[in-house]
Amino acid sequence: MKKFIPLEGMSQFSPEVYPAYQNSACGPTTIFVMLKFMFGKHVAQNVNILYRMLGTTKIGLFRWRLIKNLQNYLGTDWVVKNCSLKEAMKQIDEGRPVAIKFDKYFTLQWKSKPTFTYHWVPFIGYEIEQNELLLIVHDNGGINRDSQIRKVPYSQNYKVISFVKIEPRKKK
Repeated sequence: MKKFIPLEGMSQFSPEVYPAYQNSACGPTTIFVMLKFMFGKHVAQNVNILYRMLGTTKIGLFRWRLIKNLQNYLGTDWVVKNCSLKEAMKQIDEGRPVAIKFDKYFTLQWKSKPTFTYHWVPFIGYEIEQNELLLIVHDNGGINRDSQIRKVPYSQNYKVISFVKIEPRKKK
């Protein structure tokens, strides 16, 4: 079984991102790519504006700050909040990407060996191979590497990841 959203990625080290922001721009880049996919080009002008608007710092973007500031930006028609793996997979099934934060440090998983130590990426799909759940993410690139799609084993990373969904508010 495989589910996949054909999302156009972007490197946080793209020339469009201010050099002073690049090392800590994975969160805003993730959100920019997701918003561009979900709403088109007119929702967020560029990563640099999102960097400031979301409250990103030189050490990155805190999850609570992302949720609060993105919720304020999108307004009451949208829900921005933490979600479980099951909810994140449901979002993928419904055609919406989810932000994943890998965070070895604030989860106090010093001895673990996750795919990323501290990084935000768009979660764009999943598949099961040989009874293992693989999360398909669009990595935001590196200094000498473009963004790319990667498969990340859930079992190796579950202790350090958290999910943030963006979904339309259900009308009553």
